[in-house]
Formats: sequence, C-alpha cells, structure tokens
Amino acid sequence: MSEDAYARLERATAGLEAPFALVDLDALWANADDLVRRAAPKPIRLASKSVRCRALQERVLARDGFKGTLAFTLPEALWLASHGAEDLLVAYPTADRHALRELAELGDERPEVRVTVMVDSVEQLDLIDRATNRSEIDGRGAPLCVCIDVDAGWWPFRGRLRIGVKRSPVHTPEQAAALARAIRARDGLRLVGIMAYEAQLAGLGDAPPGRPLRAGAIRAVQALSAHELAGRRAAVVAAVEEVAPLEFVNGGGTGSLELTGAEAAITEVTAGSGLYGPTLFDAYRAFRPRPAALFALPVVRRPRPGIVTALGGGYLASGPSDAARLPRPHLPTGLRLDHQEGAGEVQTPLLGPSADTLAIGDRVYFRHAKAGELCEHFAGLHLLEGERIVDEVPTYRGEGQCFL
Repeated sequence: MSEDAYARLERATAGLEAPFALVDLDALWANADDLVRRAAPKPIRLASKSVRCRALQERVLARDGFKGTLAFTLPEALWLASHGAEDLLVAYPTADRHALRELAELGDERPEVRVTVMVDSVEQLDLIDRATNRSEIDGRGAPLCVCIDVDAGWWPFRGRLRIGVKRSPVHTPEQAAALARAIRARDGLRLVGIMAYEAQLAGLGDAPPGRPLRAGAIRAVQALSAHELAGRRAAVVAAVEEVAPLEFVNGGGTGSLELTGAEAAITEVTAGSGLYGPTLFDAYRAFRPRPAALFALPVVRRPRPGIVTALGGGYLASGPSDAARLPRPHLPTGLRLDHQEGAGEVQTPLLGPSADTLAIGDRVYFRHAKAGELCEHFAGLHLLEGERIVDEVPTYRGEGQCFL
C-alpha cells in the first residue's frame, strides 16, 4: 500500500522540482467531512493559522458545517476582510494600534463585515479606547465587537496545580462577569461572545506512542478537566449573560470536537489543523486524520550505505523543544531522521532500509508536526486530486503576507 502511495505521488509530481509542498485534496476533503461529523450539530469556525492559504480557506468555508474564521492576528483578519471574509474572530489579544484604528474605520465603512477582537483584561480595553479615539474619526461610528477569552485550564487542589496553557487571567464566572461589566460601561465597545480554548484536551494526544503510563495519566487528567470545565463554562456563560446577551460561545479544537460540541453552553467549535493531518494528531485514540499536507525534498547525496541526505527540511514546529516538533519522513516508508542531526536548515540525513533504494534526485515526502506552519516555508501549495496536480495556490507567504 505504501509503495502504491509513493508511486502515486511520484506520477502526479513528475513535472515538479523539489523542494515543494502539496495538499492531497482527496485526503483534505475526507478530513473535512470527518471534522463536521465529529462536531455535529455545532458549526465549525475555521482556524486560519492552521491553513494559511486563502484559496483553501475559501473552499473549506464554502462547505456545509463550516462558518466563520478564527484569525490569529488582527492584521491578518483585516487582510482577509479586504478579500471578502465577513465573519472573523481574532483569537488572541492585540496591541497593534494601527490595526485597531483601521478596524474602527472598517466598521464605519463596511458594517456588513464583523471583525471581533479578543480581550481578557481592562488594560486591553484601555489600549483599544486609546487606539480608536472616535473623536479623530468622522462621527463616533459603530462600537467595536469584543470577545472575552476565558481560561479553560484545570486548577485542582484549590489552584495549587494549574494544568493547561497560560492564556487568559479570567478563570471564574465572577471574573468574567466583572470584565463584561467593564466592557458594557464603554460606549465604543460591544460584547458579543466568549471563547475558552481547552488546550489540555484539544491539543494533547492521549495515546503517545510507546508510553502507556503517560497515556493513562493523560486520559485521567483529561477526563477530570473536561468534567470541571463543562460546569464552569456553563456558569461563566450564565454569569456574563446576566450582564449582556451573547451571540456566540466558542470552544474546542480538532482534538476535542465531540467533547466540546456536546456542551449545551457551546454554540460553535473551532478546528483547522485536522484538515492537513499533521503528525501531532497521530497520538489520538478517537480519530486519525489522513495525511493531506506534505512537502517533498530531493536526495542530493549519499554519505555512506544506509544513509541519504535530503536538501533542506529544517521546518520545525513551535512549542517545547522535543522530537515531536520535528518533521517526519512519510514516503517512501522505512526512513527515519538521524537523532544527532534531526532536520536541518540546509540538509536532513535520512537513515533506514529504504535509503539504499533512493538515487540522487529522488524525492522523499515529509509530514510537518503541525499544520499551517508548513506554509511559512513555501510560496505555494500544489493541489493533488487523484493522480494529477490540478492547481497551484499561493500560501500567505506567496501573497507577500507574514503576520507573525
């Protein structure tokens, strides 16, 4: 089967010179269908940072089950809005004063477009007020839409242990309601939503290969955390809605769609990485996306028997510096990274029984550890359908955009 898969890629890309990146549309759409199935009946807000290709984002959003975009920076959201996107939620707070001023002007000029910014403190509200001083714009205009980011981490033992990523300082219903009152007191702002991203559930695989004890511990912690969060999230929503009505409550990620979507308080879930199927999702029991995003490197030398060297390949994923953040050789099978060199900026040695079958100029196909970060290294994505390349579309980088 793997030999057939490699041969299919080689036939389809015979006219391309490596390095290049491709997206297998057959796998992408199968993954999209599975995400929608897992999230049902809640709509999926597409995480743009996991795709970083405007053409593919537009195709995904045209499918049933997807609605709206979760952008990762405000300048990115404004850029997407300039190309027709109308429902954008910025996932992280911004300190970009110029972008905030542009957002205020956009709200006055194109009221059909909604870009909602994320907040988790009064200090951020003050910054927004200073950046969007309506006295410097014709009229006061419409208020800016904001969303409260609520910490979804688990704090057992009365908070002495904190499990989850270090995001928002807003953790309790009382804190969320206090921030909601501060927002409501400002004429230039309108509270429209709540987001709570449970990274310890959505972004942590519960079946790490070869580590059964760790897997058991992760599952136990996740079960306890999910139970606590479901009750607290409902209480947060109830407390905030006593202050102001909410239009949406967002949560989840590719790794926790079923769990998060089942909560009554949730109105929408977020996903994106599961479309590309990077290697970090190989460590989940409940689902297994098909590898859809790949990159190809050429073999350029043979240091000795059992080893070949590919050109480039040092496309490391963000996060803690461990082996899980390295790209992984996918096809042909039987190759592995050298543990001393890993994946390098200009060369990547590959070891294993398949090395001696590869000639200079042959290609090796890799999977990235994460999803959209791959697109920061390539200007375009070649789209594979069946056994032929049907299109090439630009990444953010290919459109001259770099937001982080």
